[in-house]
Amino acid sequence: MQFLENIFQSICARLLPTACIICDEFQKDPVCQNCMQSLQENALCNYECCHQCGLPLQQFEMLERRCDACIQNPPYFDETICLDRYDGVLQNALHQLKYQKRIAFAHGLANAWNSIMFEELKNPQANYLIPVPLSTEKLCMRGFNQSWELARRIPCAGIQKLPFALKRHHHNEQQAGSSLNMRQTKVRNTFYLDQNAIGFLQNKSVIVFDDVMTSGSTLDEIARILKDNGVSRVINWVLLRTTKPIPESRMQTPHV
Repeated sequence: MQFLENIFQSICARLLPTACIICDEFQKDPVCQNCMQSLQENALCNYECCHQCGLPLQQFEMLERRCDACIQNPPYFDETICLDRYDGVLQNALHQLKYQKRIAFAHGLANAWNSIMFEELKNPQANYLIPVPLSTEKLCMRGFNQSWELARRIPCAGIQKLPFALKRHHHNEQQAGSSLNMRQTKVRNTFYLDQNAIGFLQNKSVIVFDDVMTSGSTLDEIARILKDNGVSRVINWVLLRTTKPIPESRMQTPHV
């Protein structure tokens, strides 16, 4: 199926004009050369960010390569790699994918990731890649999981992708606009692993792919579930990261 999709996309790229997902100019590639160069120069991944949570570091934090929040209250995940800021040039394209159901934008967003994160993709230190799941109800409403639509277009040599290993219970409450403590409460026990996946995840390193990371509560809960089930290391790959201060401090009781 993926092979046929790649052939179709190749034919379309050669025969049909397309529009840049950033500037809307018609040309051959899903991201035009000017926009790709600008993104390569200004993306969040070019800045000194916390090795663990992906937030930009202040000068006094650079020696440790971790922010004070992660030092004082370490999350369950071990590393976070982000492409760009949520309020950057890719935000509209992601919204077109998620809320307007324009699946073609997944190809352009993944293309941006593959081009800029080339070095990360050459030798990723992981065994499996898992997308952040939607609940069955949310998946039926949207028709697709945007995190998986992006992740499935990312080449990962030697890494097996497991789109159905992680499951999500359905909750009607929305996280947008919630305080940090409220987000943490809402996602508690939201995720669980398929019983068939638990055995081969033991002592393995897992990449969790998400389209947006805000407070980190969702990815922290996923990492907790994974490590409680024997995963040794959890790495987040995130398309867009919010970098504005979180309303409430994360400096609480450390995980044990």
